[in-house]
Amino acid sequence: MAPIRLLALDLDDTLLRSDLSISYRTRNAIKKAAAAGVTVVLASGRVQAAMEQYARLLGMHRQRGFLISNNGTVIQESNTGTVVFEARISGETALKACDLADAEGFAVQIYEDDIMYVSRTNEFTSCDQKLTGLRQVVVENFRAMAGGGCYEMLIPGDPMLLEPLESILKTYLGDEITLFTSKPYFLEILPPRIDKGMALAKVAELLGISPEESLAIGDSMNDEAMIRWAGMGVAMANGDERIKNIAALVTENTNDDDGVAEVIEKYILKGKGSGHE
Repeated sequence: MAPIRLLALDLDDTLLRSDLSISYRTRNAIKKAAAAGVTVVLASGRVQAAMEQYARLLGMHRQRGFLISNNGTVIQESNTGTVVFEARISGETALKACDLADAEGFAVQIYEDDIMYVSRTNEFTSCDQKLTGLRQVVVENFRAMAGGGCYEMLIPGDPMLLEPLESILKTYLGDEITLFTSKPYFLEILPPRIDKGMALAKVAELLGISPEESLAIGDSMNDEAMIRWAGMGVAMANGDERIKNIAALVTENTNDDDGVAEVIEKYILKGKGSGHE
C-alpha cells in the first residue's frame, strides 16, 4: 500500500459527531497527519460558509488544504480562500427542475454565500437550517431567482415521496444534471458530471497525487464518487448500507466514537501516537 498523501473527509455524520462537534482525539489525529505532510480536504454538501469554522478548528487556515463545498461545485484553498474550480447549474436547467419539483408539491432550496433561499418553508428546510447555521430566506418569486442559475439545488421531503420525484427528474433532465440523495430526506441536484469524486480528482491532479495515495471517508450516497475514486475508500460504521457495500473498508466505530481518528491512526499515523479525549 502506497503512503497516504491526500486525506478527504466528509463532514456531517463522518467527521462531525451528532452534536456537530469534532472530538479532541480526531482533531489531534488530523493535525498530526497534516504535520506529516498529508494534504487535508474537507468535502461536504455544505456551502463554504458552513464549513469554515471546522476548517479553522483543524488549523487549515494556516496551511494549504482544500474545501470542496456544494458536493463538488466549488473547490477552494483553505489557507488563501482562492477558488480553484467552480461549476453552476444553467438557468434553463434550474427552471426545469423547479417546475418538476413544484408540480409534485415539493419545495426547493438554493444556496448562495451564507444564505439558504427557499421557495417555501417546510419541516425539512428548518432541519437543514439547524444543521448548517445558515440564514433561511423565503423568496416570493423563487422561479425568477432560479432562472439565474446556481451552484446546487436541494429538494427536501419525505424519503418515500422523494423516490418517485428522483425518477421523474432523471427521466426529464437526464445528463443535464447530477442527482443523488445526501441525507434520506434531501434530494440534491448538481451540474452534470460534478460530484465529490470529480472534485477530489482535481485536487489530486493539482498536487500531483495519485488515487492510490488518497484516502477518503464518508457515510452517504453523496460520498460514493470520492470513495470509489480514492485508493482507500472508507465508509463509516453509521453510514448508508449502500456506501458500506461500495467501500474498501468500514470503520469499527461511528462518528460519535472517533471512527475517523481510528482510520487515520491506523493507516496514516501508524502507531506514532494520538491524543485521546
